[in-house]
Amino acid sequence: MTVRDIRYYGDPVLRTPAEPITKVDEHVRALVRDLLDSTALEGRAGVAAPQIGVGLQAFSWNIDGKIGYILNPVLEEVSGEPQEIDEGCLSVPGLWFKTKRYPYARVRGTDLDGEEVVLEGEGLMAQMLQHETDHLKGTVYVDTLAKEQRRDAMRQIRESDWF
Repeated sequence: MTVRDIRYYGDPVLRTPAEPITKVDEHVRALVRDLLDSTALEGRAGVAAPQIGVGLQAFSWNIDGKIGYILNPVLEEVSGEPQEIDEGCLSVPGLWFKTKRYPYARVRGTDLDGEEVVLEGEGLMAQMLQHETDHLKGTVYVDTLAKEQRRDAMRQIRESDWF
């Protein structure tokens, strides 16, 4: 089991859009194993590859006792009225902020064998899908906050013991 260290806000890998996976090789297979191991810990809903320092389009998820992964995910649908919900991030440890998220989301990608994977859901699943696909675009959730809220978030980040 390899649980990888999580990169914190301020690390350039978190601000860089991830590259598509064009070939599944042993490096990608190892990445998926590490993502799954890193997500299996209690309290983790998802981990994107950039969060463990790898600039590739992949993330793992852990929702309602089910753990999985997806490669080259595309957020293809969100619906409903966006709601402000408490959101946290392993890359911004210990801090939670109200974040606008759609109540439903669907992502399409592939697995290691090139087979299509569709993940969809409401509630925490929808939140995780939006959060992790944002990571793959180089966006951390605090970057999406309203101006005043973001200013407060940045102050709290600068004052944190991990920054």
